[in-house]
Formats: sequence, structure tokens, C-alpha cells
Amino acid sequence: MFIERDQHRWWRFAISGGAFIILMLLIKFNSSVATMIDAVLQSLFTGQRIESVGWFHALMTLLSFLASPKMDLLWVIIIAVVLWFKHYQIPALWAFGTIIGGDILGEIFKHIVKRARPAQHLAADNGYSFPSGHTLGIFLVAAILLLIVVPLIKKHSTRTICQLLIVFVVFFLAVSRVYLYAHWPFDTISAMLLAYAWLQVAEWLYVAWAPRLREVSFLSTSEI
Repeated sequence: MFIERDQHRWWRFAISGGAFIILMLLIKFNSSVATMIDAVLQSLFTGQRIESVGWFHALMTLLSFLASPKMDLLWVIIIAVVLWFKHYQIPALWAFGTIIGGDILGEIFKHIVKRARPAQHLAADNGYSFPSGHTLGIFLVAAILLLIVVPLIKKHSTRTICQLLIVFVVFFLAVSRVYLYAHWPFDTISAMLLAYAWLQVAEWLYVAWAPRLREVSFLSTSEI
């Protein structure tokens, strides 16, 4: 299977989920320490803005657009469709369920915390700030690619290059959201923690249910 049993999965869930809950509570109850750290971290990316370097600002804007929640869903739909027709129907369903589940969790926590965005944010970036939906979504898209798609690449060097590119995209997307004043740094950090915690649950569900789903007639020929 693409995803194997792992006895350490629940430890990773507990650590990442616990860290997310701690940050969420600090932000929810307006911790002065968290606010100060957020402000300091934000100044590292926005204090010396380089909008005059047109290509960098354009890159940050482009990354932010390509990793919007709607675009993340589109990428996963494309991945799922390709996987489906390559006889990976069960991984395709898992990929779609993973991004949907992550988006739902993100929206739930946004409405629990109700954090305002930085004052300088663009009008297009509406809604609550914590956690970053862009970062959460692109993290899950990257995880789907790394777990399901990249392993299908036969050439080792190509796999390695793809893995590095995917990691860089996630990192620079998180930076872009802070750079564009769309989020505070803790919004993006917490989004990755939440995405990672949800990924552990999604992986566990895959291990538990993928073999059983092969008993369904139209999924019986699916690779897992």
C-alpha cells in the first residue's frame, strides 16, 4: 500500500495536535506573549518589503493565488481524476476526502477563534485569519503528492527533485501569506500543525479502510 501501518502515527498526531491547541488557545485568549512574538516574526518578512523588486512581489502574489482554497481543491480534483483513470480509485477517493476534511476543520477553527487579519491586508483577503486556509490546503496537497503521486515516479533523481520542489512551494506559500499581510505568522504555523495532525488521522483511515473498499465492486480492481 502507499500508506503503511505506523505505530508512531498517534504520537505524531498528539504532538502536532497538542501544539496546535496550545497556539489556538493563546490566540483565542489574546496572549500578550503570542501577540508580541507574532509581531516580531511578521516584521522579519514585512519590515523590509521589497515591492520594488517586481519579480519577488509578483511571485508572492502568484503563489498566494495558486494556493487559494478553491485552487487547492481544483488541484486535488485533477490529481484524483488522473489517479482514478490510472486504476488508483481508492487513493483518488482518499485524496479528495483528505482535502475536504482539512478544509472543514480549518473553517471550524476559524469560527472558533475569530481572529482578525492584519490591518494592512488586501480587501480580497476577507474572513477570519486563524488558521491560514491557504497554508492548510497547500500542505495537504503537498502531502497527497508526496504520499501518492511521487512514489509512482520511477526515476529516483526525479522523485528527489519533485520532493524538494514541493517542500519549497509549501514554505514560500506560507511566507507569501505573511508578506502580503493576509495572515500573522502563527496563523500559517498553526495551519501546518493542524494539517499535519489531520493527515495522521487520514493516513490511519486509509490503512484501516483501503483493503475493505476493494470489496466494493467498482473499486475491486483499484491499486492501494
